[in-house]
Amino acid sequence: MKNTTVKYQDWGLVDYQQAWDKQEEIFSSTVAIKTKNRNEPENQIQTENFLIFVEHPHVYTSGKSGKPENLLLNDHQLKDKDATYYKINRGGDITYHGPGQIVGYPILDLDHFFTDIHLYLRTLEEAVILTLKDYGIEAGRYAGYTGVWIDADNEKARKICAMGVRCSRWVTMHGFAFNVNTDLDYFKNIVPCGIDDKDVTSLQRELGKIVNIEEVKENLKNHISVLFGMNITK
Repeated sequence: MKNTTVKYQDWGLVDYQQAWDKQEEIFSSTVAIKTKNRNEPENQIQTENFLIFVEHPHVYTSGKSGKPENLLLNDHQLKDKDATYYKINRGGDITYHGPGQIVGYPILDLDHFFTDIHLYLRTLEEAVILTLKDYGIEAGRYAGYTGVWIDADNEKARKICAMGVRCSRWVTMHGFAFNVNTDLDYFKNIVPCGIDDKDVTSLQRELGKIVNIEEVKENLKNHISVLFGMNITK
């Protein structure tokens, strides 16, 4: 039986390594249950789903396809920026996480929703696009790239949400980073997502004012739940 109930958790401002460890614990537990269910069909255990929002202190993370040269800081400069760096097990290249950014970690068993990783990414993108529309901002996709962009069809193209996920046995982890009130200067220290000729933006920059991030989280959560057909609980 499909379980479309999703436990929503807001972890607040959490160190990246600590959040990664917690993600891995939930992810590994879910994968283990699925493996056991496959091997013991007479003793089925229902897997759970989670939607986690978090903010991180200044940190750069690079995915499996990331190139070291896309981080433009050495260890000493990282320390001066009060930032850390991690090479991690998601897809994609380097990106930045920091305060004022909604980082979303859906840990879902896609067997409860749909087993199509491309549709999964497009659906997460659509949730961000609809959230931006709530604030009067038209956004969309950039052909050949993941994430959410503004003015993707012209020379003013700028990215407002990056994505990078891991999926095993149709269980997901990692997710997206949506710039709300993010300090965009930190993106100057990397080649964001390996793209050196496009700008990065935030909701604050686009609107010209600081935005209520809790309100954005609520809007985004609602769009995700509708698009996936989730029943969100706490």
